Amino acid sequence: MASLTEPHPSPSAAESEAHGRIWGVIAASSTGTIIEWYDFYIFGSLASTISQVFYPETNATISLLKWLATFAVGFAVRPFGALVFGRVGDMVGRKYAFMLTLLIMGGSTAAIGLLPGYGRIGILAPILLVTLRLLQGLALGGEYGGAAVYVAEHSPDAKRGYYTSFIQTTATLGLFMSLLVILAVKGSMSGDDFARWGWRVPFLISTILVVVSFWIRVRMRESPLFQRLKDEGKTSTAPIAESFGSAERMKIFFLVLLGATAGQAVVWYTGQFYALFFLQTVLHVSLGQSSTIVAIALLLATPFFVVFGALSDRIGRKKIIMAGCLIAALTYIPIYQAMSAAAGPATSITDAAGKVTQLAQHANAGMLTFLVWIQVIYVTMVYGPIAAFLVESFPARIRYTSMSLPYHFGNGWFGGFLPFIATWVSAATGHRYAGLYYPIAVSLMTLVIGSFFLKETRHVRIWHEAHH
Repeated sequence: MASLTEPHPSPSAAESEAHGRIWGVIAASSTGTIIEWYDFYIFGSLASTISQVFYPETNATISLLKWLATFAVGFAVRPFGALVFGRVGDMVGRKYAFMLTLLIMGGSTAAIGLLPGYGRIGILAPILLVTLRLLQGLALGGEYGGAAVYVAEHSPDAKRGYYTSFIQTTATLGLFMSLLVILAVKGSMSGDDFARWGWRVPFLISTILVVVSFWIRVRMRESPLFQRLKDEGKTSTAPIAESFGSAERMKIFFLVLLGATAGQAVVWYTGQFYALFFLQTVLHVSLGQSSTIVAIALLLATPFFVVFGALSDRIGRKKIIMAGCLIAALTYIPIYQAMSAAAGPATSITDAAGKVTQLAQHANAGMLTFLVWIQVIYVTMVYGPIAAFLVESFPARIRYTSMSLPYHFGNGWFGGFLPFIATWVSAATGHRYAGLYYPIAVSLMTLVIGSFFLKETRHVRIWHEAHH
């Protein structure tokens, strides 16, 4: 971990310039990152609608599990993207790395929107889909670290939690945008048209968004802290070896992974993604109503990322993250029991073609929105301060690589596989709440390891490295 007792260096011209243009930096970084999350999460937001396009099965649960497995593939490769683009970011520059990730993500997302389904090209359809999902995961593995480091290295030490918390809103805003676009597109056509071809529109819209974001990012300058290190010949020539090539470095990696990012990840994906899956596939709330419920909850909770990020500048990052893990673990089962009660019993509805659909027709939308909102508040507690914590845990010369790997192992593996694991466990046991034991167990693990073995980082002065 970086030293917590280093003296605050005298302000330099580079620091003053970085602090002075911080809002432009946040705006430019956030725009691209929101779009990348939007691209990544369209896939999950449409799970219950288009799983039949690529994995046609008579058993809807099996079809959904195959779709969720493909969804999870994108998370599985995120740590590899972290290594590839982290190395680029630490050797060439932060800006160059996340320009590449934006183009790869945008191209892969547009291609999914044009990909023929199983009915037209057979087994080749899911093979191509998995390939594109792998490219998305690699790109996202490099995106978050670059954006977080870029903003952090423009931020004053005393307000790093506050400024980096705006980057933390981008994942939720990307999910919110995906739900909003899906609702708008679905509302403009019949349900049959949306199932046949309308689901492709949200993927294709991302092409326009990526072009706009690329234009914004190409005008950005390199991080002043990284540029200082580069000018003075202090950048790393082997960031992967420096980050993970010793027992001490690996110890830090595992402590940050198990004591911070793993718990943060399962809280994030339970509160936002599993809540959506649970509404749609277990409680049988319609796609439109469930998407609206989650979108409103996300919108109302998003300001709390900044609230907890700013609070972490005052009382510390670790206390807030650990509190979020504890509260989530203690309350998930009662919350999901309350969601079941609010949704009410599902009714069988038969359409003109004789297809039978289960639907919760009398769901209490207000109560469901409140219950999802509570879960997203937990998300803001664990996620709002995490970027500042990760940046402060590693030295600048290897920061992009060092922080990206534990973040993406945590979020890609512990978090990304959560919808699949939870859905599979519930299906295998026949118990609708059994899937929650996984996020509860991981949250408690993080609480114990983080509380006893991680140091508080809010007093770290990241510019110190550039002055020595």
